[in-house]
Amino acid sequence: MSTYKPIEIVAIDHEITYEKPEQFFKEQVDLEDSAMEVMTDLSQVTAISVNPCASLQNAQERMITSNVQLLFVTNQHHEVMGIVTRNDLSGEKAMQHVAEAGGKMDDVMVRDIMTPRIKLEALRMDEVARSRVGDLVETFKRMGRQHALVIEPSGDQNKYIIKGILSTTQISKQLGQPIGSSHVAGSIADLAAGS
Repeated sequence: MSTYKPIEIVAIDHEITYEKPEQFFKEQVDLEDSAMEVMTDLSQVTAISVNPCASLQNAQERMITSNVQLLFVTNQHHEVMGIVTRNDLSGEKAMQHVAEAGGKMDDVMVRDIMTPRIKLEALRMDEVARSRVGDLVETFKRMGRQHALVIEPSGDQNKYIIKGILSTTQISKQLGQPIGSSHVAGSIADLAAGS
């Protein structure tokens, strides 16, 4: 005789959504805090991606609804082909592509303006785990970029996995001080002085 019993089935008669993981960042950090305090951890937050053939408008809408400034551009196997940022969508890249290839802005696809995988710069997870926020600020100053991917080997000899994303926007928010790559140098001295 079975001791199992059926579970009650309920009708979904109200609006419904689904659980979305959310990472909670420390509200305030300083230059001496661990770099991990400002990293978007992809084991806690779902990465948002877009098809390389998506329109720029579609990508922009995806960023707005997901409240992100970076999308992974992925193929049908979920392999990262590149990234596209909010600045890419609203900046000169699209206009430059139209000027070079012809056509109209509506014809430009994500693949036309994304930063391809081979041009991406990344930081190793083990290095980030040993670093401080101040080290990240210095790194962004040298990179001249607003985002950095944090990677580690996946176990397969020639593959990596993206473990996190670092952004000047998130770091600035937690530091309470702008650190955009164009004016990071002056900000480091200000932050160190405690202003």
